[in-house]
Amino acid sequence: MTIASDTDRRRPRIWGAARWLLGKLVGGIFVLWAVATAIFFGIRMIPGDPAEAIMGGPGSQASAEALAQARADYGLDEPLVIQYLTSLWRLATGDLGTSYSLKSPVSEVLGELVPATLVLAVLALLVAWALALGLAVASTRSGKLGMALGSGLEIVSAAVPHFWLASVLIMFFATALGWLPPVSTNSPAGLVLPVATLALPLAGFLGQVMRDTLDEAHRSSFALSARARGESETGVLLRHSLRHAALPGIALSGWAFGSLLSGAVVVESIFARPGLGRSLLSAVTARDIPLVTGVALLSAGAYVLIMALSDLAERLADPRMVAP
Repeated sequence: MTIASDTDRRRPRIWGAARWLLGKLVGGIFVLWAVATAIFFGIRMIPGDPAEAIMGGPGSQASAEALAQARADYGLDEPLVIQYLTSLWRLATGDLGTSYSLKSPVSEVLGELVPATLVLAVLALLVAWALALGLAVASTRSGKLGMALGSGLEIVSAAVPHFWLASVLIMFFATALGWLPPVSTNSPAGLVLPVATLALPLAGFLGQVMRDTLDEAHRSSFALSARARGESETGVLLRHSLRHAALPGIALSGWAFGSLLSGAVVVESIFARPGLGRSLLSAVTARDIPLVTGVALLSAGAYVLIMALSDLAERLADPRMVAP
């Protein structure tokens, strides 16, 4: 009887986990298909001939015969629908093609670019989390004046554009003080300004939701009960309030990672840092369709994965939610 009852209790959880995983998988496939479709038709709406990009750009002065041969080799002489279906089939089989501008397989190019952008995005996310939590804790423990100052700092930080913030940081810390290099390098010092440029606006956004949740947790019934049992304010903060304050940040981490990837386009260009963002901008300018598609699909896949992981982390951190 005990074994049967345990099995009966686990069965809904197993089916719930299966439905959750299936939903994430189907949603991820749909996102990747939508991104591939948007990139395919969007790039072809840009004026110009893709065959010229294959031959080295408009300045290559390729002959009409060479352009015709390039169109035949890459299937650009086929009807648009056939090109679209062929592109989807290649992507489904893992063939990302060859970069027009770099003359290398897109998979190899992405393998070289991913680590730099991944390091930048992960560091920026960690710094943003630390700043948001620190500001939320400091403002909620400083009374009404601290709450007002914290709210003002968060609003200003969240509204600052990346390109403006990067320019100010370079002018102040690199040009005026000479403390940090204006161009990003692989050294720790070369990462400070790009990471700060991405992290500060995100910290302002995360801090707003964390501060409100932390303030509500401080005034909640479980916090009052903990104080009545003789627990100190630091104990209430560490054992109870911070978990609730972190929940909205965890829920927004997937979106935050996606915003960091989009912000990397600007930041990597300003700081001359090699990565997915800078390469995407160059590829769009050169009409490098395979490279644009590869970067976009990789970014979308990373976004889907991070969203799923943040959803899972939120369910594990909040006992009120049903675990998948």
